[in-house]
Amino acid sequence: MNDAFKALGDPTRRKILDLLKNGNLTAGEIAENFDMTKPNISNHLNILKQADLIWDERKGQHIIYSPNTTVFQDVLKWMIDIQQSRG
Repeated sequence: MNDAFKALGDPTRRKILDLLKNGNLTAGEIAENFDMTKPNISNHLNILKQADLIWDERKGQHIIYSPNTTVFQDVLKWMIDIQQSRG
């Protein structure tokens, strides 16, 4: 879960996740929403993948990215458990 929190600490990665909540996208489609190089976007995508926050699937010449909602559920459960234990 530490990797997830570290990945979520970056505003660019949070925006990528925000984009993916509306549907699966290719790296090129994601990059269209940023003013940075495609290698920089790829680096952010790799960090999100390493944290298991997104999945990728090759379809022909494209890689399609989608959110891994299971990890978000785990993080939310952890946060709720912490809140309930304090109050």
